[in-house]
Amino acid sequence: MEFFTQGLLFIALFIFIIHSIETLAYAVRLSGARVKMIASALSLFNIMVIVSRLANMMQQPFTGSLIDNAPKENTLEFVEAQFRILIGASTLGTLFGIILLPTFVALFSRAIIHLSEEKGSVPSLMKRLFSLQYIKRGITHFSLPKFSYLQGTKMNEIPVRLFFVNMIITAIYTIGVLAALYAALLVPERAATAIMASGLINGIATILLVIFVDPKLSVIADDVVNQRGSYNTLKSMSIMMVTSRLLGTILAQGLFLWGARYIAWFTKFIVLFR
Repeated sequence: MEFFTQGLLFIALFIFIIHSIETLAYAVRLSGARVKMIASALSLFNIMVIVSRLANMMQQPFTGSLIDNAPKENTLEFVEAQFRILIGASTLGTLFGIILLPTFVALFSRAIIHLSEEKGSVPSLMKRLFSLQYIKRGITHFSLPKFSYLQGTKMNEIPVRLFFVNMIITAIYTIGVLAALYAALLVPERAATAIMASGLINGIATILLVIFVDPKLSVIADDVVNQRGSYNTLKSMSIMMVTSRLLGTILAQGLFLWGARYIAWFTKFIVLFR
């Protein structure tokens, strides 16, 4: 059976875009602090997060189809190899987002100002952003990352605990759906229970992100706007977050099988409540 199917490549592209968007979302706080409009920046940040979460939900049925179309022989090995490619796509998407980070800081700065000029109207902002004139202007802001962008960043300002927390949360979020689908193959008698566990896993990862990570960055961004902190500190934190996110997608490769087996084991206790 063909391994690199059109469906696999389509899903990999989808995941690539999702993780690129979620990585670029870190540029919004930087842009908000840069133009001193943090509240407007957070509204734009929320839009990007919602879009990425919706896109993630949309790709789930397509990912499930990989199991339906898997061969009857060596099913576990075949699906595992395909899922590892999808995890690799999340790593490439995150890396692509990191490369575009300086460019999007400049673009989002202008977008935040335009959102204010449009009195908070997102449809008017979208109409303006996707105009030919704005697209041409945006191309002129494109630039590849340079070592000069790291000037002013200090490694001693990076909280190590937050770095690893974000890395682990990213790894869990990356494999949530894939591990649940693979667990369904490990325990076919409890397949539906295992698949539905993906929502719980991603939900927990999102809650942990909101509790432990987002408030830290928001406080630092507020300090910059209120002139109690430096922009370089926020930039150091943002670079740290996207780096830990990249490492989290790599860590996901190691946690994938472990997570699937844990979900398969945990479903035994869920079915007891019938």
